[in-house]
Amino acid sequence: MGKGGNQGEGSTEREAPMPTFSWEEIQKHNQRTDQWLVIDRKVYNVTKWSRRHPGGHRVIGHYSGEDATDAFRAFHLDLDFVGKFLKPLLIGELAPEEPSLDRGKNSQITEDFRALKKTAENMNLFKTNHLFFFFLLAHIIVMESISWFILYYFGNGWIPTLITAFVLATSQVQAGWLQHDYGHLSVYKKSNWNHVVHKFVIGHLKGASANWWNHRHFQHHAKPNIFHKDPDVKSLHVFVLGKWQALEYGKKKLKYLPYNHQHEYFFLIGPPLLIPMYFQYQIIETMITRRDWVDLTWAISYYVRFFSTYIPFYGILGALVFLNFIRFLESHWFVWVTQMNHIVMEIDLDQYRDWFSSQLAATCNVEQSFFNDWFSGHLNFQIEHHLFPTMPRHNLHKIAPLVKSLCAKHSIEYQEKPLLRAMLDIISSLKKSGQLWLDAYLHK
Repeated sequence: MGKGGNQGEGSTEREAPMPTFSWEEIQKHNQRTDQWLVIDRKVYNVTKWSRRHPGGHRVIGHYSGEDATDAFRAFHLDLDFVGKFLKPLLIGELAPEEPSLDRGKNSQITEDFRALKKTAENMNLFKTNHLFFFFLLAHIIVMESISWFILYYFGNGWIPTLITAFVLATSQVQAGWLQHDYGHLSVYKKSNWNHVVHKFVIGHLKGASANWWNHRHFQHHAKPNIFHKDPDVKSLHVFVLGKWQALEYGKKKLKYLPYNHQHEYFFLIGPPLLIPMYFQYQIIETMITRRDWVDLTWAISYYVRFFSTYIPFYGILGALVFLNFIRFLESHWFVWVTQMNHIVMEIDLDQYRDWFSSQLAATCNVEQSFFNDWFSGHLNFQIEHHLFPTMPRHNLHKIAPLVKSLCAKHSIEYQEKPLLRAMLDIISSLKKSGQLWLDAYLHK
């Protein structure tokens, strides 16, 4: 239990000693209306602050009752600046006899990981090559320009239309990888500069919402592949993922779809529909319901630009069909790349691992090549990206050997595969989970 002092949110100057708390007490405060967390052995009551958190309230809630030190350091660039927001929330500290980590998390792995991050900082691996990101943006703009020129010069026949659609889909995918960089604050030293360019890239170049992406994606990074915490494994009863969910649905006789065939219908409703039939409309709905007028304005600028460019070639209805065909193509690319690193890994309830172990359990890599780097937006280095989300992607390959060494030291599997193998593993993973479901479903 806590000892002495005010336990409410906020703090004032205290003459009395700082209150101390045990992990048993802290772990009781993990409800939506009562959230404490620990950073560097300091205990904070973030219940009210979570609603004002720029990254969304859910990502903070996912760490309530836990040590959040490594997550806090991973997501924020300027720790001194962010620390100013923490000061009023300070309510105490861990009791001297308490370990720094909760639930038996591995302190040696954590210590080694923090030393590794310090090494990365000394190697200047968090320093950006701005020319790299300039060329990324430039090649997106070039593809947008080429698309218009193809139709202007060759007309709107089937062949020019298909070529243009593939060029624009490529541009959209690459813009998606680029907005991911700015969203993770991995380009500029100042967070605000990243935020501004992020809104431009995701809003004006893609017609999406920066805030929608932030609130969703940071949850994924905080608790990857964790049911009820990572929105990317919330499959809306369409798929059963991993072992736990497959067995849970089977034992409860839940059959929204024939999950033993999910590796087959994945081709029909997974890659083709995620962006055009789910993300596209969820993003618009979210901006309107949350009254996010800034992001909505940026998104509207994209649609105004797109339709003013292509209505002259196809008319209103034709331009709308053209847009959704581009989204259809983009969706295939996006789904295969993003799922080859995650869906094949452990997907479970929260096991409360340390930061390093939790990221390695949920991610794997794809072999490096110039094409793989470009094709995946360097998400072929998913392990390193998850460990160091603010590291510029052009440096991820440099830290990879050190991450491998740390994995070997602690007997943690470091998975790296060829691109095609990684994609095929998506299907085999879905098939395996579907069979687990069927066996449990039929078992009496």
